[in-house]
Amino acid sequence: MTMKLYSRDLSPYSARVRMQIYAKGLTDIAIEPPPTYGTPKFYEDHPIGRIPLLEIDGEAMPESDVIAAYLEEIYPEPSLLGATPRENAHIRTLARIGDIYLMNNTFMLAVQTRVLAAQTPVTTGNEGIVALLGGELASNTKALDRMIGQGGFACLGRVTLADCALVPALFLLENVLPGAGVADPIAANANVAAYWAAIQREACAARVLAELHRGLEERRELIRSGAIETIRAASRAAREAAEQT
Repeated sequence: MTMKLYSRDLSPYSARVRMQIYAKGLTDIAIEPPPTYGTPKFYEDHPIGRIPLLEIDGEAMPESDVIAAYLEEIYPEPSLLGATPRENAHIRTLARIGDIYLMNNTFMLAVQTRVLAAQTPVTTGNEGIVALLGGELASNTKALDRMIGQGGFACLGRVTLADCALVPALFLLENVLPGAGVADPIAANANVAAYWAAIQREACAARVLAELHRGLEERRELIRSGAIETIRAASRAAREAAEQT
């Protein structure tokens, strides 16, 4: 079986799977950018049109949560799950907070403010939506603060799939929200702040965070040069062309 993870540095959903791969010490999964990304063929081959994708013997599996579950099944050791169904439920709850409650809302905020697409974020006419999303992120981070584990890990005193989802989510909070004019809620929640300071010292987290920062700087350079608009326009055209076939 030959596997490739199609990924890009700044994709937090891809980062979630990369951190899992690093934590498990897997060396037989190639990690590379999708070769047809941004072209009509990519959208023809992959209807969801997103990454990560795990290619297995030429067939691509989408969705980070699905990929993570699959990797745990075929590489059960070292496990990033718990020892009981109840522990696993807690891990998945924390991962869902990172994936849905934090990452998704941060992305919607980025769309509303264009913080990842323009040198000067734009909120005119969208202030109510921005305030709503900022409030949701503050509330969701506060909920996470009540559920996060002690000792530098999300739970169980070791790296789990919960950490793999929370690390890229908190990276987005720390690096995207201030640029969108929204306060970063990490510092306001002591347990989350302590966790965030500690987990960054874990080798698998530090590696994926370095990749995320590299991807963010590449994105900022595309914004500064104006190339981002050309890339976005080409991607939209590619998707529309694929949908018409």
